[in-house]
Amino acid sequence: MSAQPPSEPLYFDWPVRVYYEDTDAAGVVFYANYLRFMERGRTEWLRALGFEQDVLRAQEGVLFAVTAIELVYLAPARFNDLLTVRSRLIRKGGASLEFEQLVIRWADRAACCQGRVRVACLDAVSLRPRRLPGSLLSVL
Repeated sequence: MSAQPPSEPLYFDWPVRVYYEDTDAAGVVFYANYLRFMERGRTEWLRALGFEQDVLRAQEGVLFAVTAIELVYLAPARFNDLLTVRSRLIRKGGASLEFEQLVIRWADRAACCQGRVRVACLDAVSLRPRRLPGSLLSVL
């Protein structure tokens, strides 16, 4: 994981290895698995900030759900490639967060998949939108 110099927007990097189970019959990453890689990137970003999702649910009564996603597939990743999932928070609303994410093939720095993801903060019981916890907002 790393961050850019303070003069540029901060991003969070998380390594992901492509396993055989991630690939399709052609030996390339199955398109839907990029969503899984990006989910891991956002989860680890949150963890690096000091927040565990199960603790947020138990103590704050909130959980997160993807409400919108836009992906562009740029280059194939293959079995055993080491990838970097780069996540950057680009907008925070009262009850939502929006990310830009990029999956990069480590060996040649090729961008494989690029996405924008909007995540809503929901009440864990009613599943209705709920304001982001103050503890999280204070570190964003």
